[in-house]
Amino acid sequence: MGRILAIDYGTKRVGLAVTDPLQIIASPLDTVHSKDVIAYLKKYNETEGIETFVLGMPKKLDGTPTNATPHVEQFHRLLQKHFPEKPVYLHDERFTSKIALNAMIAGGAKKKDRRDKGNIDKVSAAVILQSYLESKGL
Repeated sequence: MGRILAIDYGTKRVGLAVTDPLQIIASPLDTVHSKDVIAYLKKYNETEGIETFVLGMPKKLDGTPTNATPHVEQFHRLLQKHFPEKPVYLHDERFTSKIALNAMIAGGAKKKDRRDKGNIDKVSAAVILQSYLESKGL
């Protein structure tokens, strides 16, 4: 059983989170510059084995696309091109940044760490992944 890897895609930074090999626990993994993410994912797949990707899809409260949606859709196509054998599930990412910030506060993260957008991005990816796992009953 491989890992499930979640992606919180942004045009500058990409937050990544991953499950343990048994796909029980979602944990923040890393934040990578958007231009380096495919190479990072290929290397990670070689060493750890990715079974599935979960890509956070930005939507407005009414479910319509946001300004970021076309960028995520373009990245979705790129991901499918480089990993044609891996399923890519799109998952609603509404409120994940806010939930991630609240989780960091509740976890006692220092203000300096909470200001680092990279930390928020990878915790947001973990929130997306945890939500996906719960929706699948995993």
